[in-house]
Amino acid sequence: MRLRRQTQGATDQAEMPFLDHLDELRTRLIRALIALLVGLVIGLVAVTQWDVLGIVERPIAELLPGENLNFSSPTTPFVIILKLGFIVGLLAAFPYLAWQAWGFLSPALYESERKFAIPAIASGTILFIAGISMAYFLVLPLGLRILLNFFSEQLNPVIMISEYLNFAVKLILAFGIIFELPVVLVFLSLLGIVTPEGLAKYRRHAIVVMAVVSAFLTPADPYTMLAMMLPMMFLYEISVIMTRVLRRRREERAAEGASGEGSST
Repeated sequence: MRLRRQTQGATDQAEMPFLDHLDELRTRLIRALIALLVGLVIGLVAVTQWDVLGIVERPIAELLPGENLNFSSPTTPFVIILKLGFIVGLLAAFPYLAWQAWGFLSPALYESERKFAIPAIASGTILFIAGISMAYFLVLPLGLRILLNFFSEQLNPVIMISEYLNFAVKLILAFGIIFELPVVLVFLSLLGIVTPEGLAKYRRHAIVVMAVVSAFLTPADPYTMLAMMLPMMFLYEISVIMTRVLRRRREERAAEGASGEGSST
């Protein structure tokens, strides 16, 4: 009987009226916006008090010995402060934003599946940090070295801070996002949208999509493309394994619940 009550409770929550869903979504979005504003304040304080710009410049500073990055507009330094403040604020607010997203989507899950909330958010945060760390310490420095070596004897680089910041932030955040792949696929599996068999069956199609995404999010040189595509392939395989394990556990719990009901009746 316990299993039936849990299932009925999940069904009731999953079948909320449409207006209630909209009200819940509005509340979550307002909280997320407030978190972003607080994060922006924290980010602006961090940028003005600590050498955040120096941290961002470090991957390219070694390739431009004795030179600084350039800017061509008087407003560029102020715009850079705002951009860096927003980025730092977004990173600081990321766990809370993930929690709000989970709070909106979790009613579609059963009670036993909602227990994955804290592990999922913790795993997502760790994977995001791992992705941006890999991009910052490995991919970005080596990618810059490869790109700046083209025609290095005929051309002298004059790197603008705005262009470099856009390039570096895009690459770093892209790696942080793609490292969320296991969390996304596992959550879709809990919702019943994807299955382990489907993920395995369409593996080749997924690899093609990964190649296209890598080419779009990177400068499309072979090194950075492979540096993004190979982790995506590895994380995809990890996701297939995790979805199989989770489904097996759900089936075991369902069998135990069915046997418990049979013995009680």
